[in-house]
Amino acid sequence: MQHRTVADLMTRQVVRARHDTPFKDIVKLLADNDVTAVPVVDDLDRPMGVVSEADLLRKCADQADPSGRTPIPHLEAWERAKAEGARAEELMSAPAVCARPDWTVVEAARLMEVHNVKRLPVVDETDTLRGIVSRGDLLRIFLRRDDAIRDEITRDMLERTLGLALSEVTAEVRAGQVTLSGSVEYKSLIPIIERLCQSVDGVVSVSAHITYRTDDARHSPTST
Repeated sequence: MQHRTVADLMTRQVVRARHDTPFKDIVKLLADNDVTAVPVVDDLDRPMGVVSEADLLRKCADQADPSGRTPIPHLEAWERAKAEGARAEELMSAPAVCARPDWTVVEAARLMEVHNVKRLPVVDETDTLRGIVSRGDLLRIFLRRDDAIRDEITRDMLERTLGLALSEVTAEVRAGQVTLSGSVEYKSLIPIIERLCQSVDGVVSVSAHITYRTDDARHSPTST
């Protein structure tokens, strides 16, 4: 199976800010390029952090309300430093959480989840910025056509990987939902088929209606 990598999905023409880019220039950079965040790089084009609209908005929130209706929010020391910042390196969220071009969608998605970030700068082996991948980019794998998913399951997984004949197991795919039907020799093969199907890019869910001829679990050394 050919899994799509971060390199396949990332944006290569990256809008970035330099570490000394002034506040107003960052605001203009976001507006001109219709983006909500940009990586901040050093003089060697290595990501130092990411500055987002949320980072910049702290400066607005820290201002006194002319109407007097809302109090100035309490800010932690690091939040206060950002609110008072004037350059990218003072405003950004750091350090940068980065991905590698050869990572799978699963690896990138898990890193986003762990760090609660919406995008990852992509760096090469020298930590130089090569692209950026967002949540939306990762979700593009679910735009794969059903027939492409079905062909990959049938050709690459069932036939080549597991050596099953087309007459043994068939796959129907509708809106990314896979329904497997057929019969195999051993019961232990069924969960393997399911796991392999679930790992195919673009698969939303897998439902298996596969029968078996031999319950090999009853004959394993650990069974009682």
